[in-house]
Amino acid sequence: MRTGIVMTARPGLEDLAVRAEELGFSSFWVYDTPMVHGDPFVSLALCAKATSRIKLGIGVTSPALRSAPAAAAALGSLNALAPGRIVCGVGTGNTARRTLGMRPVRMAELESFTGALQDLTAGRETDYREGARAGRVRFLHVGGYVNTEDPVEFVVAAFGPKVAAIAGRLGTGLISFALHAPAAWSALSQARRGAAQAVGNSEKTHAYLISSLYLLADGEDRYGAAVKDAMGHIAVSALILAVENPAFRAALPREESAAVDRLLRLRGTTAVDPNRHHALYRNYLGRLSPEDRDLVVPSLVDKFGLVGTRDEVRQQLNALKESGVDELVIQPVVDPAAEMAELARLLP
Repeated sequence: MRTGIVMTARPGLEDLAVRAEELGFSSFWVYDTPMVHGDPFVSLALCAKATSRIKLGIGVTSPALRSAPAAAAALGSLNALAPGRIVCGVGTGNTARRTLGMRPVRMAELESFTGALQDLTAGRETDYREGARAGRVRFLHVGGYVNTEDPVEFVVAAFGPKVAAIAGRLGTGLISFALHAPAAWSALSQARRGAAQAVGNSEKTHAYLISSLYLLADGEDRYGAAVKDAMGHIAVSALILAVENPAFRAALPREESAAVDRLLRLRGTTAVDPNRHHALYRNYLGRLSPEDRDLVVPSLVDKFGLVGTRDEVRQQLNALKESGVDELVIQPVVDPAAEMAELARLLP
């Protein structure tokens, strides 16, 4: 299984991209969450100029953040800097929208937006609509501005079969966040493959899993501080999702639901506060604060971290690979440069 790196956008990120390329990682991704991180296109432009081989990914953008022409121009500009190395993930904006106090967009909008990006970045015309006005748009100037010759790889962010079917219809790959169950990946792969066959799509696509990974030393506590520091950002993101999605919270076991209550108390907000996003998303996907470690209960470690001995983690990765995952994308949060070096040494 290939391995990539994902980071939050900020100045100096290009130095880590260079190091990731030197260490042999396949891809380097940047989140697209404007209210909590820097701009991914700015960061990836710097990464594109500083690297020559590694794939560069947006993980992931959303129809609610930019119009399709603006997003396509940004992608085409990156593709001019790093020809054929750009990967664009597209999702409903679960986090990016909620950090604005808004709801994610509908799946139909996700599908039409992604299709428009595919058309524009390949130099084709596409539909464009604003309110009651609609028409056809395309890049009017290409040479020297954007690259529409080398393909941009697209992946759709999916947690369930309906979105995976969108990927199949559009001929894109898949990307998901902290989805570690092989059975869930098998279901996504099957839904994508079935939808692709129904419309005659036969393109070779890839599936990416964004996660965390921690290899235990002999006798090390599986639920200790070091493990929580490595994967706690994902666990806390799940607790935040439980605040935002009552149905998700209703399915949580008691200890995880209690952790949601503790999170709200620590942040000084409530699940019905219309401005709760101001408190909930502070330091989102950043290094876990010491006072937040108690939020990461054992069951969250088991669900949202790839944690274990080297043999145990290898077994997990093999099962994920067999279920359809092509690349594991890890976010190092404590000491990124040191963690990337350790990952490169330990992973195949």
